[in-house]
Amino acid sequence: MNVKLTALILMAALLVSSCVLNNITKSGAYAKVKDKPNKVKTDDNKKDKNVSHEALPYLGVNMKGYNTGLPQSREAFKNPFPSNYYKSSFKILSKDKTIDHIRYRFYWESYVRNPIEFLKELKQVAKLADKYGIKVIYDNHQFHTSSWLDVKSGTGFPAYLFNDAILYKQDSGGTPKSAAAEKWWTNWWNRSIKSINGTDGWRLQSDFLKTVVKTVDKHKSTLGYEILSEPQVHNKNQWAKIGKYNTFMTDELRKITDKTLIYSMNIPIDLKSPIKVNAQNLAKMAPQNKINVVFKMSLYGIPSGGYQSDKLQLFENASRLAGVPLYVGEWNNVKRIATTSTEGKKNFEISANQSDISQADANTILQNFKGKDLWGMAYWSWSFLSEKTPNFNLVKFAYDKSTGEGKPKLTKYFEIMKNAYSEVFRKSMDHGAGEKSKVSKVNSK
Repeated sequence: MNVKLTALILMAALLVSSCVLNNITKSGAYAKVKDKPNKVKTDDNKKDKNVSHEALPYLGVNMKGYNTGLPQSREAFKNPFPSNYYKSSFKILSKDKTIDHIRYRFYWESYVRNPIEFLKELKQVAKLADKYGIKVIYDNHQFHTSSWLDVKSGTGFPAYLFNDAILYKQDSGGTPKSAAAEKWWTNWWNRSIKSINGTDGWRLQSDFLKTVVKTVDKHKSTLGYEILSEPQVHNKNQWAKIGKYNTFMTDELRKITDKTLIYSMNIPIDLKSPIKVNAQNLAKMAPQNKINVVFKMSLYGIPSGGYQSDKLQLFENASRLAGVPLYVGEWNNVKRIATTSTEGKKNFEISANQSDISQADANTILQNFKGKDLWGMAYWSWSFLSEKTPNFNLVKFAYDKSTGEGKPKLTKYFEIMKNAYSEVFRKSMDHGAGEKSKVSKVNSK
């Protein structure tokens, strides 16, 4: 063969190899597979709603339900539940071209309280999501551990997992600052929490999640499942234990579903805490099987320097170390103020009066998400209940006692969220439609 021709062939081969290696390096430290376009029929215009995630992340909202959100240790919601809540909600969301999914939160203790109504509501959500072309992530949520430990505002784990009246006295506190919560979560990660009859807590939770999966997995709207939102970490030796927990849950759920599985960041996220919140420890939380697995974080602030910026960088680093894409499952902007507990411990709590988000704030937050290899994001929040924090209300429902229906009224925050999604992601992607991004792909061997 001609020497010059041979040299040219070798140079071309080296150039191709260099480009491939460069692309792999830029995409992060993991291989992924493309999501297929979501092509479904909408109810109103009968036109196909095509949502391809080869070019942009999932853009959505968090949604609250009724029977899926009822606590065991206090009465039901005082606010009436509109009979048309889901239909009107999905109808509104489907008309907006920027929104493609909801992160739908539910609670294990709500299922134990009323399993029939719980599953009935899940089925209703799945069917209407199918009808209106909205994808759904089913989020196994907890706030302050359980209504058993926090009767006033907690919801999460069922009461039968707190059967030691000495260690877990009712209403003794479910936040990370609580001694009772610290004891309970420590035992949970040690896999020593049992039900009254001695059944393993991890096994009970996997059985519950399997019930959820079996109820909604066949629906085309089902996008995935979040194993447990924002679990608590109280000791630096618990990171690897959470990894074992997520591995167990993932392995169990993989027996019945191939949909996306999501594991969550912990709380508290104190970058100077003795629990050693760093990217290396956060990466230990990942399950061993990372195929079609996503890491969820929350961001309630503007990452333009300081704590919020460090936090976003921390989670981006953790996702790369773990080899999984990042999902901002909750985002908004709040103002926190320092308070002191009865035990003398300092807390930072959301100030409803001082919290707000402007269009510039929302755009800035999303601009900081660009280029982060994000799988998706969801604004907090959409609910039939009115939140004290103004910017947590995307919609408000005026209840009609005579018909049982609720008239939804979108707030200015819906427009702010929608405009931010459109300005930062949709419009920019429209200009570069020919270029395929990596942000919405998930892991594959």
